[in-house]
Amino acid sequence: MPPRKADGPEPGNAPYFVRTKGRGTSIPRPRGRNRAAPRREEVPARRPPRLTGRGGVLGIVVFSFVGTLVTHWADLPLAPGIGFTLACLLSVCLVRPSDLLSLSVSPPIAFFAAVVAAESLLALGSEGFARALLLGLASRLAEVAPWLFLGTALVLVIGVSRGLPGNIRDLGDELNGRR
Repeated sequence: MPPRKADGPEPGNAPYFVRTKGRGTSIPRPRGRNRAAPRREEVPARRPPRLTGRGGVLGIVVFSFVGTLVTHWADLPLAPGIGFTLACLLSVCLVRPSDLLSLSVSPPIAFFAAVVAAESLLALGSEGFARALLLGLASRLAEVAPWLFLGTALVLVIGVSRGLPGNIRDLGDELNGRR
């Protein structure tokens, strides 16, 4: 185990896990009335809204759940796969770059949770609940497997282009105590 610093962070600086990037204590900030009002040109342009990683995962769960219910009621076998793939594409494009790591590992888990919930809801009225649930899960997962691979691959490919390797590096640095 590496030795610990006994005295803590330098005076006036927060620990590394509290400090935000690019914001140090040495940056002078105007206070009170001395602060100049921003001119019209200095106002930053509006950025598109961003989802958190949890919001992206929730979107995948909701789209997959609705797709599974639509498959049962409207007899459209492609609905859960298309819904999952579309949700993966939208969530990886709209999620904040800092949350790409948590989003990249969760699409298969989110789809499984949505299918279990939907098949449980559909099996409620049947005589053999466990049997109906297991058969529904097996058939649903078998018919959606190619879409599951496609959606997960889309998340990884687009995530790599949006900065996923940097997130993995940052996580490794934090876990090893280098940051």
